[in-house]
Amino acid sequence: MIVISAPSGSGKTTIVKQVLAADLNLAFSVSACSRAPRQGEVDGRDYYFLTPETFRQKIDAADFIEWEEVYPGSYYGTLRCEVERIWSQGRHVIFDVDVLGGLNIKQQYGAKCLAIFIKVPSVAELEKRLRLRATDDEPTISKRMRKVDYEMSFAPQFDAIVVNENLSTAVGETRQIILDFLNT
Repeated sequence: MIVISAPSGSGKTTIVKQVLAADLNLAFSVSACSRAPRQGEVDGRDYYFLTPETFRQKIDAADFIEWEEVYPGSYYGTLRCEVERIWSQGRHVIFDVDVLGGLNIKQQYGAKCLAIFIKVPSVAELEKRLRLRATDDEPTISKRMRKVDYEMSFAPQFDAIVVNENLSTAVGETRQIILDFLNT
């Protein structure tokens, strides 16, 4: 299992997509969430979009290997059946999850899991990236920025930290860390 975590806007999704393009026998674990799809997002490809009620029912049924209420009423998690689906194909699972979700997966799977934290050069750069991607309104950006210091404080608990100052360098470093893990 490969976990890629970072605060929103750090580039983790972009890095995951580029690492998936390399031939490492990885398959992306689609997370579930209780928010509405953003423009262009597709259910089952980007996320499994669930109502908050359905999400809570799946929590009660122990259908998640990890889940979190990231913001009040806003749930994200990893469905157990998604991981089992990928393993049944003989592939390694790669996750693009929030920081606490990533640590929860690492805690459950220990040495079977490599947890990589993607860091940005500065908080100002992170805010700039969030604004440039233009997917969130101002209150959402403010909410994300209030969590940055908290999320960054967990970086030392990850197996590796990659600073995403230059995307191609960060992708190369991430790919090499994954290769080293898979070859041990």
